[in-house]
Amino acid sequence: MVRLPHTPEELERGRRLGALLRRARGERSMLDVALDAHVSPETLRKIETGRVATPAFSTIAAIAGVLGLSLDAVWTEVSPPERADDAGSHPGVRERLAS
Repeated sequence: MVRLPHTPEELERGRRLGALLRRARGERSMLDVALDAHVSPETLRKIETGRVATPAFSTIAAIAGVLGLSLDAVWTEVSPPERADDAGSHPGVRERLAS
């Protein structure tokens, strides 16, 4: 299986995700959070430093749950603001995604 290189947008989203998780972890140790989320401390470290730009959904869900973050809050924080010219370029997409 060949993996395509990450886009600049994916890399930036990964950096924002890492920063968010690091802030939410606060004074808790990386080891404690990782063990509570059932992920390796190395995985958490790579996510927090932005080295894993597109971690698995289940990994993010587990870490967010341990940190008391809703997935909606995570997505809002890491997603780029919607550009005005994007809003009308794909009519009906938002409605399909919401239903």
